[in-house]
Amino acid sequence: MSDSQRWFFLIFTLIVGFLLYLLQPILSPFLIAALLAYLTDPLADRLEARGLSRTLSVVVVFLVMTTVLLLLVILLIPKLGHQVQVMVKMVPQVFSMIQIVWIPWLEEHTGLSFAEFDLQSLQALMSGHWQQTGSLVKGVFSSVSQSGLALAAWVANLALIPVVMFYLLRDWDVMMDKIGVLLPRNVERKVTLWAQECDEVLGAFIKGQLLVMLALGVIYSLGLWAVGLDLALLVGMLAGLASIVPYMGFIIGIVVAGVAAMLQFNDITMLGWVGAVFAVGQALEGMVLTPLLVGDRIGLHPVAVIFAIMAGGQLFGFVGILIALPVAAVIMVLLRHLHQGYKSSKLYDC
Repeated sequence: MSDSQRWFFLIFTLIVGFLLYLLQPILSPFLIAALLAYLTDPLADRLEARGLSRTLSVVVVFLVMTTVLLLLVILLIPKLGHQVQVMVKMVPQVFSMIQIVWIPWLEEHTGLSFAEFDLQSLQALMSGHWQQTGSLVKGVFSSVSQSGLALAAWVANLALIPVVMFYLLRDWDVMMDKIGVLLPRNVERKVTLWAQECDEVLGAFIKGQLLVMLALGVIYSLGLWAVGLDLALLVGMLAGLASIVPYMGFIIGIVVAGVAAMLQFNDITMLGWVGAVFAVGQALEGMVLTPLLVGDRIGLHPVAVIFAIMAGGQLFGFVGILIALPVAAVIMVLLRHLHQGYKSSKLYDC
């Protein structure tokens, strides 16, 4: 790569980053649509390979996604809303259990004194935040309902996602080919290789790990439902989402489910059943889900995932969160090649 090409790519990257910063208020529907198009492109390619036209393949993908979305809205959203209300009502019971059961047990077995631990102030503080949050939500909905322009913009952005996704998904392969044609000939082969590696990293994480998260959420929810826990769906989905980082979903899920089980049943043997549910989930993840859905492809390190999402949110808000993982994948591939170049250079072996 010549010096002029390096300067061109550097300036191009800076311009793109500056435009993202300026246009972030309107980019969310486009980035969400692009992410959905990227995730569903393999399905459209398979349908196209079976003889369907590209447009018909995209229509079939849309019908499947619409059906799944409607089922989620009809079946899950009302249940989750009810369980959130139940969880909020449990908060005072949790503080009561801490004060009456856990603190005396800790004082007896550790010899420490928690007399200075002001639990009532903490509970009042949390209750105040709950009330402020509720007032904030009411205020947001009130302002949106009173502003016809804001409501129209919100609906327009929501309606824009499937429209943009349809055109992106229909022309995805064409756009990729045109981008490849625009690359300088002397770097086209190398950039294509890097792009394939980035796709492998993103595929291992987004297409694989997100499916693992969904499967774990279903497994945990069904298992806790079989145990009889009232908050089975909420805790199971929370544990599945937290599984974006290995073992975090297991830790958060078993703690929250254990507390909820003790409050609901007041029977310590239920902790064993809760532990069995999460032990089965972890075993299925390690022996079945991860090998089947992710395989041995190289994904993003958990620390890199956390840092990328937090850094993206800090720099670009919600838009930054959406682009965090693709950018992290590109940086990871570039660092890998930089490491290889350094190991083979005279700077390293001198």
